[in-house]
Amino acid sequence: MCQLNTDPMKSQQGYLDVVVPPNILDDFHTSTDMVEREGHNVSMRCEATGSPQPIITWRREDGKNIKLGNGIEEQSIEGPLLTIHRVDRLSMAAYLCIASNGVPPSVSKRLKLIVHFPPMITIPNQLVGAVQGQNLTLECLSEAFPKSINYWTRNGEIVTAGSRHEPSVYDKDYTITMRLHIRNIQKVDFTSYKCVSKNNLGETDGLIQVEEIPQASTPLSTSKPHSTHRKGKKGSRKENRHDNEVHVSESDNTLDKYRETDIKRYDADQLARGQAKAAFSSGTSTNSRLANRLVSCISSWMLMVVFRCFLRV
Repeated sequence: MCQLNTDPMKSQQGYLDVVVPPNILDDFHTSTDMVEREGHNVSMRCEATGSPQPIITWRREDGKNIKLGNGIEEQSIEGPLLTIHRVDRLSMAAYLCIASNGVPPSVSKRLKLIVHFPPMITIPNQLVGAVQGQNLTLECLSEAFPKSINYWTRNGEIVTAGSRHEPSVYDKDYTITMRLHIRNIQKVDFTSYKCVSKNNLGETDGLIQVEEIPQASTPLSTSKPHSTHRKGKKGSRKENRHDNEVHVSESDNTLDKYRETDIKRYDADQLARGQAKAAFSSGTSTNSRLANRLVSCISSWMLMVVFRCFLRV
């Protein structure tokens, strides 16, 4: 207050407001990285000081929605306390506690939520077929945290890397891809395989059955042409006939006998037809001769009748 000692006294008052940028408390008021079993509830707290009083906002570092449980998701949550009900593996991420009060700069703290759960295996193809001699790859997908130990077994024995077998593992976050490459697959490889995943919370496995696919066989076939001679009125002509392509189920001698019998029957039929035509032709010639004689006789008789009439006249 500024005062003047006059009569009456005069004064002027002013107010000084000191602003302080936010500061996140790193003591017991603020949570640190948390580890929790899947299915449990999780609460994270973040406290900050400043003037004016800072506002706390929670966000996921990867930009995804925060799963609060019971199907509720939010892009951001305001307040010093963040509670997630029945946490699962999808909630495992880094969370940012952001404190701001309009006085720059705003500050944030990174809290990582780690969710522990036993291994779970997914198999894309449980039954695989292959032909001897080809290469084959078996695949299993595993989810586990803490990181699991992963391996393949066949007939109860662990499959190790060798000239024909090559196991491999590719991991990203808590997801693991297990592959077993088999080169030049043999008869002994057609059996069941297990992909095994284990950590300190549990163990699980998946079964893949490898079956043999018979190699395609080319059926033996034949197409044999044979010729048949046909005799007719204008001479003989040669006709080629082809049997349909069939799978051989009898010997060549049996097929030849069937063909010879067929030819003999055909030739006998043609011979009978020829004889019938010849008989018909012979009968036709005899009838023609008889008709000619009858006409000649009638002509002679009529000529004699006319001649006698002429003589009488």
